[in-house]
Amino acid sequence: MQRRSLLRAGTAAGLLAATPFVRAQGALQKFRFNLGWKVEATAAGFLLAQQRGYYKDAGLDVAIDTGNGSAAAISLVGSGAYDAASADLATMVEFNVNNPEAGLQAVAIQYDLNPNAILVRKDGPITRPADLAGRTLLGQPFNASRKLFPAFAKAQGFDASGVKWENVTPDIGDTRFVKGDFDGAGYFYFTGLLNLKARGMALEQIRTFRFSDYGLKSYGNGLVANAKSMAQADAMRAFVKASTRGWVEAMADPRAGAAAVKAREPLAQEAIELERLQLIVEGSMKTAGTRAHGWGAATPERLQATIDETVGAFNLKSSLAVAQIWTDRFLPAPAERALKTA
Repeated sequence: MQRRSLLRAGTAAGLLAATPFVRAQGALQKFRFNLGWKVEATAAGFLLAQQRGYYKDAGLDVAIDTGNGSAAAISLVGSGAYDAASADLATMVEFNVNNPEAGLQAVAIQYDLNPNAILVRKDGPITRPADLAGRTLLGQPFNASRKLFPAFAKAQGFDASGVKWENVTPDIGDTRFVKGDFDGAGYFYFTGLLNLKARGMALEQIRTFRFSDYGLKSYGNGLVANAKSMAQADAMRAFVKASTRGWVEAMADPRAGAAAVKAREPLAQEAIELERLQLIVEGSMKTAGTRAHGWGAATPERLQATIDETVGAFNLKSSLAVAQIWTDRFLPAPAERALKTA
């Protein structure tokens, strides 16, 4: 027994010595993270973790950079320019199918419920998803809501092929939507609602068809990493643990999360980001799944659904196994992922 204890102690000491960010040496391991979008409420948990020193305490020097959408962020992670990114899992599935050697995996789930949605005017003729058949919708080719729309339509029993999509830049498109130029628009619901509100449209005037409310089981964004960064297991584990703590605290105290956004981006309107964060938390993060399993966790059934819905909607040439898109080996203990109760 004593010999086994000594062997375990020796192994632990050897692993500690091999750790690239040993605190006693005063050096921090550099870690590059891409937000996948600009600095707004979608980044709150990461920014709160950085503001409160959780990354530094874990031995990491984390650079948090803005992005230009999930497709761009995933490509940057795939190239090795970033260690990880917040990105849409459907886009990652598409990337892995088209780049079999990439080996990207999600190491935590950010949005337990998929935030993709179609927004329409409440006083218009569209009162249920099937009424979207044959309509004109706003959505760029890279828009995740547009790309997943066929899966949404299939779940609701109507033909997606008759829908006409208008490719208009988001700023101009939002203004034209308010004027009535489109029957509906594809957005992450928390982006679309506040974009339209900023252009004078009251939230009470908008009907929201969130895909997660109408049959889709896909996860939304996750923390996507490449094989090289995951090989640095201690650093990845530290990053996921600190990020988990940041998001659990931002969900419990959205005002602190919005303040962290404002501290990073002085031009941000804190009140708007608070409202956005509250929409995100209540609509996509505080769910039955996260209450049961904690922030960041995933189930095999919903991971499989994410693959199947993506392959069908994106018309991909092949599918993937769950293990090709997900690993839970970097998640912290369940107690550290548990949501805080009020």
